[in-house]
Amino acid sequence: MSSENNSAQLSERSLYLFKALVEHFIQDGAPVGSRTLSKDSSLNLSPATIRNVMADLEDFGLLDSPHTSAGRIPTAKGYRLFVDSLLRVNDLNSIEVEKIARELDPENDFKSLMQRTSSMLSDITQLAGVVMLPRTDQSKLQHIEFVALSGNRVLVILVVNGREVQNRIINTSRAYSASELQEASNYLNEIFVGKDLTYVRTNILDELEKTKEQLDMSMQTAMEMAQLAFDYEKSKINSDELFFSGETNLMDVAELCELDKLKRLFNTFNQKRDILHLLEQAINANGIQIFIGEESGHEVLGNCSVVTSPYEVDGKILGVLGVIGPTRMHYERVIPIVDVTAKMLGLALNPNN
Repeated sequence: MSSENNSAQLSERSLYLFKALVEHFIQDGAPVGSRTLSKDSSLNLSPATIRNVMADLEDFGLLDSPHTSAGRIPTAKGYRLFVDSLLRVNDLNSIEVEKIARELDPENDFKSLMQRTSSMLSDITQLAGVVMLPRTDQSKLQHIEFVALSGNRVLVILVVNGREVQNRIINTSRAYSASELQEASNYLNEIFVGKDLTYVRTNILDELEKTKEQLDMSMQTAMEMAQLAFDYEKSKINSDELFFSGETNLMDVAELCELDKLKRLFNTFNQKRDILHLLEQAINANGIQIFIGEESGHEVLGNCSVVTSPYEVDGKILGVLGVIGPTRMHYERVIPIVDVTAKMLGLALNPNN
């Protein structure tokens, strides 16, 4: 049942009590009982009446009753209703926005900027911050250059998205002179600049391979350089595609502090594959997207929520950033921080600014 359907089937009184209960639990972390709500709800209802409403909310699957307590806690389904229908998100004040803008200084080199973004998300929220590097198919080549090293080794310098510099070393079939490498880079810049790296690999290089017999020696040199350079790009592992910060903040969260849960969660962070897959699901989301508990599709994140937002340059989405924390997080605070940070990162990455 969707959160909209739940909201429609519940009375205004039930929704008010439910909202109050979730807010109490987020603030205190302890199961909320009827007496607590009767003192705080301002509805002037008896604890018995409130217990009846709470029982109805539990029947809807919005609350759970831990066996160690008579109080209730929200379920993942309950948090979804709360976030979708009852949460009031306030804008960040100008001082906070200016602080984020200062932290995301566009003068930083690309990887320092991405690492600083994840660190800032973690510091502000006291949760785990994560930034996904631009997807390869969203990376446009701006410049390519080759520098001869010793033996048959060549340094490849790629500039993508206007500011990201990638360096890699390739091994060629023979030693090339500086003039040969310059000629190759001139040729490849002429035909590759402005193209997506994926397009370069899958279309242009295939086309060059077909016409290899018709190419003169200098063009064959350029083709070998390009194939080696972009085959390297294709084989890059996902561990380089995410920046994490503040994972240890989660050690202080009661719901996650069991040793087995922490070990599994930290192992997921280290492998990065599942987190990367989750962020890729959010790459085409329209603004903020929130995965609550089992909605992530990964059991290890069953007690976590992931708040994400894509960042973009000139209307083109490059990647995703977000915050990972317990389902019992201050959503009204975290959501605008993630939203503003994504916008500010996009501004910092824009070479036209």
